[in-house]
Amino acid sequence: MILIDTALARREAEGRPIRVGMIGAGFMARGVALQIIQYTQGMRLVAIANRTIEKARSAYEGASVPAEQLQFVESVGQLEEAIAAGRPAITDDALLLCQAEGIDVIVEITGAVEFGARVVLEALAHGKHVVTMNAELDGTVGAILQVYARRAGVVLTLSDGDQPGVTMNLYRFVKGLGVRPVLCGNIKGLHDPYRNPTTQRAFAERWGQNPSMVTSFADGSKISFEQAVVANATGMRVGRRGMFGPTVPTGTPVTEIAGLYPLELLLEGPGIVDYVVGAHPAPGVFVLGTHDHPTQRHYLNLYKLGEGPLYCFYTPYHLCHFEVPNSVARAALFGDVTLAASGPPRVEVIAAAKTDLEAGATLDGIGHYMTYGLCENAEVARAENLLPIGLAEGCRLKRAVPKDACLTYDDVEPPADSLAHRLRAEQNAHFGLA
Repeated sequence: MILIDTALARREAEGRPIRVGMIGAGFMARGVALQIIQYTQGMRLVAIANRTIEKARSAYEGASVPAEQLQFVESVGQLEEAIAAGRPAITDDALLLCQAEGIDVIVEITGAVEFGARVVLEALAHGKHVVTMNAELDGTVGAILQVYARRAGVVLTLSDGDQPGVTMNLYRFVKGLGVRPVLCGNIKGLHDPYRNPTTQRAFAERWGQNPSMVTSFADGSKISFEQAVVANATGMRVGRRGMFGPTVPTGTPVTEIAGLYPLELLLEGPGIVDYVVGAHPAPGVFVLGTHDHPTQRHYLNLYKLGEGPLYCFYTPYHLCHFEVPNSVARAALFGDVTLAASGPPRVEVIAAAKTDLEAGATLDGIGHYMTYGLCENAEVARAENLLPIGLAEGCRLKRAVPKDACLTYDDVEPPADSLAHRLRAEQNAHFGLA
């Protein structure tokens, strides 16, 4: 952040702000708009695209941009004219933002795998950096999208603020100390795989959020994607299907939970991703690391991190939309990736039945009524032909699947003309995983 604020101040003074186009205008996107417009120097939110145009308008108005200053655009030419004139643009066509030369960075905040894939590919094809808050997309086809980004010579990254980005920042810090990270962890307050949008509606309404998004937090799908993308960036694995996810008495300090994970599993191999329910500070993140030098272990003990062999480092919060501009600046000014797949998938998020599913049914989306997500090591998922939950929506069941069973590709007929399924096939072929 110290480098970023200085660099952004310089861009502001030079009159060369980073020009951002945002796709999505939901709860989190409105926060991003407010943060960029009101609190981030050296950056301008020049356009917002959303399928419901009034939400795009409201996102600007919520950041104190008068309605009369906004310009609705229906073509790239109109968008370019609005940007040149300094008029914030709104549109229901997300691809216009991806194609406009007057935009440097696309911020994608949809949470949708199919639509998100289309947006990201279009942005990369037009030489745009992309910052996304879409762990579901990255955990499904992020590896092949990184191939596209490298070919285009641009950055595609998940964002600071979300727990995966905060975890990766902490991981890099710990690794930079010479401490070897052996577990990247997430702190949760609730985990119930059978929650659905009906059970979560009241909470969602209280905070102005989408019930299905809130459900994905509660049923474990979201944390599965969050930990999968961390694994795919670091080369870590999961210790078992669904992770260990120990539950501790509410308020237990995270510094006291290291013994809940199998020590030999942490110290041998590439390390694991996991989570804990009930620990404090929630909703933070933590990294367990180890050191092989006796003198450095002595220093770590002196500095109150204990005698080892595991040392706990943690960030006590994640601030979501507040930190998204940091990733925009890191990408545009430094070519730095906050979090991205570093090669073929190491961990997948597979679909499990939330209830008994009948033959002929069409599967609904993440955080809905029919499936929940579980982390599984990629080689196991391939060996068992398990269906990624990011590809489940729209699939038709060829046979009944009992509650809690993991779905396989043999259980379903995929939807026709799905970009996400095509990208998945391309990803498998590219990395020799077919």
